Amino acid sequence: MKLTFCFPEGKKKALTFSYDDGAKPDERLVGIFNRYNMKATFNLNAARYQENPEENATYLKKLYAGHEIACHGKTHPFFERITQMSLVEDILEDRRLLEKLTGRIINGMAYPYGTYDSNVIQTLHTLGIVYSRTVKSTGRFSFPDDFLEWNPTCHHRENIAELADRLLATPYLSLCYVWGHSFEFERNNDWHIMEDFCAKLAGKEDIWYATNMEIHDYITAFRRLVTSADSHIVRNPSAQTVWLLDRNDMPLELKGGSEMFLA
Repeated sequence: MKLTFCFPEGKKKALTFSYDDGAKPDERLVGIFNRYNMKATFNLNAARYQENPEENATYLKKLYAGHEIACHGKTHPFFERITQMSLVEDILEDRRLLEKLTGRIINGMAYPYGTYDSNVIQTLHTLGIVYSRTVKSTGRFSFPDDFLEWNPTCHHRENIAELADRLLATPYLSLCYVWGHSFEFERNNDWHIMEDFCAKLAGKEDIWYATNMEIHDYITAFRRLVTSADSHIVRNPSAQTVWLLDRNDMPLELKGGSEMFLA
């Protein structure tokens, strides 16, 4: 019995975004994403929001409704250049402050400046961060080997018009991941890049529009599936529903905690 991975409801493509620093132009970028029913992750520095916490809490909840908020270092330091105690404090305080402001569990991240080392990775794991995005473009629609070194497909200035055409044309299982800073659109007066990209990819039945954490949780659940030696029995030990394609390319739904017997 051949069972292959697919995204929810049998979709073979996924699209996600990651934007850093919580700059004012996020407001316009969120507007674009909402208009085209895209979902994105916004990586914030909690130090920006320490003053006027009630006002900031209202602002963050309203602006990023429907999107993910993730960490980006409380003070946006070079993680590998500070002491271990400072590293732990910066990450934990970023989580604590953002969680208090938003009422959400926040355990995703993008590396400040895109830099890190093996000690930073281990520290993130210890402190409950489950994924962290780098700035190393792959140019591919691949899955990460290690979510704590999650390399994106590309930055939004790396010809994403061509990227959209490639994603639409590919018949293979694909994960497209675009990152950047919203202030770059403002600085370069090129908002049309993202507007055109989203317009071209919006409303496609074969694309799953998801946040970084939704992607992480889904792929992690798939990797935890347990099968019998002949693949006639498959068990999903997680709480996350997972979808599979059978030998006829038909989608099968495997709910969390359930087991499926296949003829």
